Amino acid sequence: MNAPAAAWSAWPAPAKLNLGLRIVGRRADGYHLLQTVFRLLEWGDTVRLRVRADGRIMRLAGPEDVPAEADLAVRAAHALQQAGGCALGAEIAVDKRIPLGGGLGGGSSDAATVLRALDVLWGCGLGEDRLAALGLALGADVPVFVRGRNAVAEGIGERLTPVHLAPAWCVVVHPGVAVSTAELFQAPELTRDAAPETIPCLSSGAVRGNVFEPVVRARHPQVAAALDWLGGFGAAHLSGSGACIFTEVQDRDAAERIARDCPAHWTAWTARGAARSPLLDALESFQRWGVAKW
Repeated sequence: MNAPAAAWSAWPAPAKLNLGLRIVGRRADGYHLLQTVFRLLEWGDTVRLRVRADGRIMRLAGPEDVPAEADLAVRAAHALQQAGGCALGAEIAVDKRIPLGGGLGGGSSDAATVLRALDVLWGCGLGEDRLAALGLALGADVPVFVRGRNAVAEGIGERLTPVHLAPAWCVVVHPGVAVSTAELFQAPELTRDAAPETIPCLSSGAVRGNVFEPVVRARHPQVAAALDWLGGFGAAHLSGSGACIFTEVQDRDAAERIARDCPAHWTAWTARGAARSPLLDALESFQRWGVAKW
């Protein structure tokens, strides 16, 4: 189905949380082998797309600190265009809410949304598996957003097992700093040989903890302070490699009370954990009604 060239459509790009993150080894090529549980959120960026007939990929809005040619959303469009043999182009405008360097998967989610939405808008019809493979070439977190389901991830992020997670409201706090994932992976004090856990154990929540947390605590005092503050309301965890932290609570009122108490020099959001990605709802709506509602 091809959208009219002049029509904009809007698509959700949800954030994620890592409910625990372990490094269980390294491959011969140096890539770290991980185990983590991804929880998708009903909150994130919005990706707006408009199909072009001339084949050009143009970013009209996006993260200010990221050049257009390095933006994962733009790279995703080019990758899909090549893989699908598509002569159409697109204008891309990303309304950013997910902070850069926050460990919430913003760039990866934007890329996944571009892949899934343009696959429909351009009529490529590559399907979920091929799109997930394209996504993995862009980044290890992209496939989980392409597939749109809470999952245990293993390997470098490419082996996904869908899981059911207990409902929860989440308070997410950004301490106002960015953390370099590349630097953390190179940290000599990083634990790289944790014993693997079973998928049922991981998905039940019995195993939590983030291998990056002690390293980030030592190197980023703002994150350490935020973890200590949020820990006063419940178990606080680092998401991904940080800098964002989160806690899970039972209901919206409790989440909003905590967020209101957040110190003014930090930023807090509340979000409900998603049973599945709102992107899947938007795709189904568009294919049925021609409008991406979610």
